[in-house]
Amino acid sequence: MRRRATLLFGSLAMAGCATGTTTRLGLPELRTVPHVDLERYVGTWYDIASFPQRFQRGCTGTTATYTIQGDGKIEVLNRCRDGSLAGKERTARGRARVVDRSTNAKLKVSFFRPFWGDYWIVDLGPNYEYAVVGHPSRDYLWILSRTPTIDSAVYEGILGRLREQGYEVERLNRTLQPSGGT
Repeated sequence: MRRRATLLFGSLAMAGCATGTTTRLGLPELRTVPHVDLERYVGTWYDIASFPQRFQRGCTGTTATYTIQGDGKIEVLNRCRDGSLAGKERTARGRARVVDRSTNAKLKVSFFRPFWGDYWIVDLGPNYEYAVVGHPSRDYLWILSRTPTIDSAVYEGILGRLREQGYEVERLNRTLQPSGGT
């Protein structure tokens, strides 16, 4: 546990010193959606695609479940299967809090307190059928869906809007999901 905490702290410290994509490419500030109804947003989401991250290495069948708590914070439960859809389940519990009450689109999330990371909702389906979560540096990105698969036209539309926001969408990896999701 101590080694893991040291590695995590070192990674966070190095990330704080690194130049993010937004700065490196001289991009404007990342835009979020105008408003998020948190009651509609909570629930389970399937990870359709994401930028590779060390903490998700080997994950398949990845989901995130959000639940509003009595104190107004949001419980986060991430699950995945290690190596294959039949692999051992891995979980991570965290908390999120809204930092921009005018839109509810900018949150902070923590899986390892006292460290909090930005969680910005940058695209959202009109019926909350998909969501796209990013970071102001544009170095983190997740495309989420309420179902394990997403229509290819919807996915291509999301990619187009992400390109307009300066995301390097060629970095996305599709997440293996049950029911034919790729």
